[in-house]
Amino acid sequence: MTHHAPHEQEIRAAAAHFGRRRFLTVTGAAAALAFTTNLPGTGAYAAEADARKITENPFTLGVASGDPRPGSVVLWTRLAPRPYEPGWGSPRSNERESGGGMPDARVTVRWEVAYDERFQRLAGQGRAEAHPEFNHSVHIEPTGLAPDRVYYYRFRAGSWISPAGRTRTAPARAARLSELKLAAVSCQAYHDGYFTAYRHLAEEDLDVVFHLGDYLYEYPVGAAGGVRNYTDRTLPAVFNRETVTLEDYRLRYALYKSDPDLQAAHAAHPFIVTWDDHEVENNYASDISEDHLPPDEFLVRRAAAYRAYWENQPLRRPQRPKGADARLYRRVQYGQLAQFDILDTRQYRSDQAYGDGWHAPGPESLDPARTLTGAAQERWLIDGWRESSARWNVLPQQVTFSERRNATGAGYQLSMDAWDGYAASRDRVLAGAESAGVDNLVVLTGDVHVHYAFDIKKDFKDPGSRTAGVEFVTTSIASGKDGADKPGNWATYLAANPHMKFYNGRRGYVTVTLGQETARADYRTVSAVTTPGAPVHTAASFVSEAGDPGLKPA
Repeated sequence: MTHHAPHEQEIRAAAAHFGRRRFLTVTGAAAALAFTTNLPGTGAYAAEADARKITENPFTLGVASGDPRPGSVVLWTRLAPRPYEPGWGSPRSNERESGGGMPDARVTVRWEVAYDERFQRLAGQGRAEAHPEFNHSVHIEPTGLAPDRVYYYRFRAGSWISPAGRTRTAPARAARLSELKLAAVSCQAYHDGYFTAYRHLAEEDLDVVFHLGDYLYEYPVGAAGGVRNYTDRTLPAVFNRETVTLEDYRLRYALYKSDPDLQAAHAAHPFIVTWDDHEVENNYASDISEDHLPPDEFLVRRAAAYRAYWENQPLRRPQRPKGADARLYRRVQYGQLAQFDILDTRQYRSDQAYGDGWHAPGPESLDPARTLTGAAQERWLIDGWRESSARWNVLPQQVTFSERRNATGAGYQLSMDAWDGYAASRDRVLAGAESAGVDNLVVLTGDVHVHYAFDIKKDFKDPGSRTAGVEFVTTSIASGKDGADKPGNWATYLAANPHMKFYNGRRGYVTVTLGQETARADYRTVSAVTTPGAPVHTAASFVSEAGDPGLKPA
């Protein structure tokens, strides 16, 4: 069985004995089993609810856009008048509610795309159905839009009108751009702090935002919202448990997406998203769980997590999961200036060497058979580079790509969860880039809750070896709480890794400006996230010159 084959057999096996395991409720297993069959259009839900009977604002989770193309962009919203409410048989009638305060029936939603903020000049409009099978989420893919221009969009359900979002299409494939500005974000543990960085990100002048994973966390969130320490509200007990079932994940997205700072960022910019581990479970690898559950059981949980992820992100139809599998890696072009190859380094990876954690490199981590991407994704990436004519080839992905030693001298250890634990996989990718003639490689990374700037070396053991590209690692939005400018291991890491040009442990994001001659990274940080409203500033800036990779202070 390959990792690309849908895991229906395992899900069916799990569903056959769902009563024996504590987390596999009848509902969860049945939902997992239905993922590939119980879809809109199969006749499972014939009922249609009248949108005019929606008596509370259904647009509590805001709007979003994503995956821009020259003639289209995905538009997203989800109807949830009471977003923190699980599904149940309604005590007010014989009707069942599907969660979020919505009836267990489809609802017609109207959408509009306009050239102007006041929606006086429409570029497109239409109707779509919000289906209970997809938790009343809506994914619109309007076509016929002009390349490289700003649009505004909104939704209507009954008498309710959503907030307006602003988005931007990608440039035409042949366009010769002078500049493109993006941001990279990751790791937004709700319970670790406020999403203040997103409020600042919403005010940046950007073409697109890349979310590099850990959009949510599976860990329990208490009544006061963790270190947010709410005094003006009490979160429901449904959040104070680890996410395992489909309903758990759906509710957790509702909690995160109700955050006003996150909503502001989505409403301001199109997002291109990929997941890391916490969208399912910490440090999982393919069908191997952190707690070593039988794979068939874990795949039911993974199916639930993947389904909820797609429902709550502005993703196109090809990214919709089939059971426990989803094709998330994909390619986005921005004219002749940049090609973005968005990776998935969780779904197809070999298990972490030496049981995960930090270890000295050895035969297990250096095994040539080990892979972080899986063979099919690796081929797709290198083949795409061979066909690329872009000035910059950018690799938005999850875990630290460059070598990162935790000590000077011979006794150092490496993270087995990052590319350091998959050295042969990294070597193949770098060799593929070199053979494809990729001169200007930029890797975008999340995961580690700190800002790093790296020169990517052909041979990390030789500081004088060729610089193959640069890596910009963004810190977290909230995970890790306030952090520090210089974490305790700051001096050690910089001494042990001469290719590491910057290290900062505050929260924030990175903006990257790609021009014809340089790539510039600005590392943005906020002073605190445990209290709201902190200002943002630029902690450092670096440039790498086209044709001569290597970071220099800007």
